[in-house]
Amino acid sequence: MIYRVSHETIYDYPGDVAISYSLAHLTARDSPRQTRLKSALEFSVNPAVTVSEVDYFGNPVTFFTIQEPHRRLSVRAENVVLVYPAPGPDPLASPPWEQVCQRFRANRDATTVEAFQFTFESTLVKSAPWQAEYAAPSFPPGRPLLDAVMDLTGRIHTDFTFDPSATTTGTSLPEVFALRRGVCQDFAHLEIACLRSLGLAARYVSGYLLTTPPPGQPRLTGADASHAWLSVHDPVFGWVDFDPTNNQIPSVEHIVLAWGRDFDDVSPIKGVILGGGLHALTVAVDVVSLDEPHEARDAGGLPQT
Repeated sequence: MIYRVSHETIYDYPGDVAISYSLAHLTARDSPRQTRLKSALEFSVNPAVTVSEVDYFGNPVTFFTIQEPHRRLSVRAENVVLVYPAPGPDPLASPPWEQVCQRFRANRDATTVEAFQFTFESTLVKSAPWQAEYAAPSFPPGRPLLDAVMDLTGRIHTDFTFDPSATTTGTSLPEVFALRRGVCQDFAHLEIACLRSLGLAARYVSGYLLTTPPPGQPRLTGADASHAWLSVHDPVFGWVDFDPTNNQIPSVEHIVLAWGRDFDDVSPIKGVILGGGLHALTVAVDVVSLDEPHEARDAGGLPQT
């Protein structure tokens, strides 16, 4: 499928902003199941400096500086992306989850080391005893890794209620766990924390969700907004995505923007300003399918990334 994703962020300030420095993760990344065909950033106030590069995790990033006084700033990103369906891995064909943990301790090849960094706590995903306790029912001894993660994904989907009014980007994981409510970012962080508490590698994925459901199917939660899910590393299948908000393994409906340890690594826009006062933020996202499904690149399908 080819998608056009429009993502507009508008900042309104009560006073003049004299200067601002910002870093944007708004350009979709390429991966084995996704190809970026086109990308563009438009600003309502022309930046004095714009630098595009790739961050530590391989995500395209744009640094920009606004050096003229302004009370409104609009940043509009447009991506056209070709997404290939990802074959669903056989959960029972993955190794026992304890063996995967042992592999991180015993194996130091490049692939294992790259994944190993995602076993540690991060800025927004701090470790705590309750995480392993909550994960435990899904991870009995000897259970295949992906089968266990699918079970944990389903439990989070069942136990927690999607409620955009319950949390903010500043709500901590313990608060989310106590509330049993939140949004996709919260549920992704929660599952990542549970997996890391067991010694497994899990990373945060930001992106978008197709807004138009198939005929006769319910609308997926998270449409018309930025979306978030997670990937877990399996030594057989590589990185495999899971979406606890919708209790599914993402495929052609999910469009990857960036990935990192947690939301802080891939925030759409973050930075510092001089002046302006307390701002109002408006975000509008639109995901449109541009054509009918394309054929897969080969008969065997494509691996997860």
